[in-house]
Amino acid sequence: MATSSDFIEFVYDQVATATDSIRYRKMFGDYMVFSCDKPVLLVCDDTVYVKQIPDALAVFTAHGIAPDVGIPYGGARPHYILDIENTDLAIEMVQTLTRVLPMPKPKKKKSAPKLK
Repeated sequence: MATSSDFIEFVYDQVATATDSIRYRKMFGDYMVFSCDKPVLLVCDDTVYVKQIPDALAVFTAHGIAPDVGIPYGGARPHYILDIENTDLAIEMVQTLTRVLPMPKPKKKKSAPKLK
């Protein structure tokens, strides 16, 4: 079951004020939410996932939450599950991840095949 367009719009609306640059993109059948061009939320099957890093756990802990863990898709590493309906938590999570996650490495351009 893929993520519905209504759900990804709801996720976007919940975190749109977290930073100056929030967008989402359909990827691998579901969605990735980007903040300042950093991938911060993975949305699969109408569930929002957050990378398991100490800073994310600290945000959950500060809100008195012991996060559930799930696997977004087959072969993926376990991720924390974010309650996107908790707007304060979602915004703080996006702001924290935007601050601590590195920029993705630029993709190398494929060289054109050499003609003989």
